Amino acid sequence: MNIRDLQYIIAVAETRHFGKAAERSFVSQPTLSGQIKKLEEHLGVAIFERTNRSVEVTPIGEVILQHARQIMEQVDAIEQVAQAHHDPLAGPLRLGAIPTISPYLMPLILMPLKQDYPQLRLVLSEEVTDTLTRRLQQHEIDAALLATPVEEPELETMPLFDEPFWLAHPRDHAFYNKEHITREDLETTELLLLAEGHCLAKQTMEVCRLKERSTRGEMADLRAASLETLLQLVGAGFGSTLVPALAMRGSWATGSGIVTRELEFPDAYRRVSLVYRASFPRIEALHTLARVIHDHLPNTVTPIDAVGVRG
Repeated sequence: MNIRDLQYIIAVAETRHFGKAAERSFVSQPTLSGQIKKLEEHLGVAIFERTNRSVEVTPIGEVILQHARQIMEQVDAIEQVAQAHHDPLAGPLRLGAIPTISPYLMPLILMPLKQDYPQLRLVLSEEVTDTLTRRLQQHEIDAALLATPVEEPELETMPLFDEPFWLAHPRDHAFYNKEHITREDLETTELLLLAEGHCLAKQTMEVCRLKERSTRGEMADLRAASLETLLQLVGAGFGSTLVPALAMRGSWATGSGIVTRELEFPDAYRRVSLVYRASFPRIEALHTLARVIHDHLPNTVTPIDAVGVRG
């Protein structure tokens, strides 16, 4: 067994295809297939279940792959330790972010990060919370920007900032003539929500004290896949919704026919954190990223210092 064998089985597990895994590994398919077969014979177990149509990981294969990913992270850590001797911030940092953060925060920090730390290269991916958490656990990314707490014991959390929610509604909405929006107003109105899987939908329901999604009424079947689509529905007069403060900088905020106002509830916010594996060896790179984020946050959010105190 060698490192190359582990790289091969990880490639097959991630692509679910021997040919694609061989291309990714820069070897021929017979070479890759032969090495994996030798590894399975050496271990006395089948890592993959092969059919004419698919490649699936066996239960014992999942356990082996978990160890393989941990080993490859340590191999990468060895290389990074050597690299850090010359430059502790050098190399790629694989960062994930949820879709309701990434489009609004990344434009604020990418250029400053590139200018101040040109040797640190962000590799970005945008996915929902559950997917990012799973990818963190499987060592596919190094850290993730999330807006919900994580309970997995192998993951650590670095709080960054608290982000208030704003109410967005059409100009002809009943809310337009109300000087103050109460929680009772939100509890009794129909709200547009993102589709299942987006943490913002759950957070909106929590702020509005909604126990479950509406299954009746005009809004019951409207489930947007992105915040931008949701806001287009608001602008078209289909209803109201809650918007995180960073998204208020989006292009939709002007000339869209949408009225916005900050909610005046003490708990109408979400906490955005940088989540990472406790075993991740490049903590200094994460602290650097956190500092850049803090330095370029707009005044619509409340930064949190290193010990979790709101600034």
